[in-house]
Amino acid sequence: MNTELYNLAEKLGHALVQKDATVTTAESCTGGGVAHGITAVAGSSTWFDCGFVTYANSAKHRLLGVPQELLATHGAVSEAVVRSMVAGAAAAANADYAVAISGIAGPGGGTEDKSVGTVWFAWQSPAGVSAKKYLLSGDRAEVREQAIKISLQELLHQVTGCNTV
Repeated sequence: MNTELYNLAEKLGHALVQKDATVTTAESCTGGGVAHGITAVAGSSTWFDCGFVTYANSAKHRLLGVPQELLATHGAVSEAVVRSMVAGAAAAANADYAVAISGIAGPGGGTEDKSVGTVWFAWQSPAGVSAKKYLLSGDRAEVREQAIKISLQELLHQVTGCNTV
């Protein structure tokens, strides 16, 4: 894990401890990378109980309660699905904050409507849910790393109310 991601996770942990709050993750294209970053921080069990790697649609449905109709209608890489993923993860983990990520890291899998590098995010906090689509560039590893960084930055923003960039 690079130093920048570790520092973001460490800042997130400090902010969560100050609020006596917890966080969870629902990851698809990042394959557990956000949870890996979080758990690299010593003492993270204080503010991170569990995360979900739901790579397949069946896992999104089974573990997070994403309706099969949403997956069939919108596809896994969509605002509707990440909003459902984040709500399911927060509820299952009883977490105050959550992030969900679903995207196409490549090199294959892209379509005319959803090109390689398309990544949808959703964040849940006590203030509600927000979602955003990014078009990331680079190879598979670079897309995944960018998605992990965006996830941690926005979680930190959600917890502190401050921009981290």
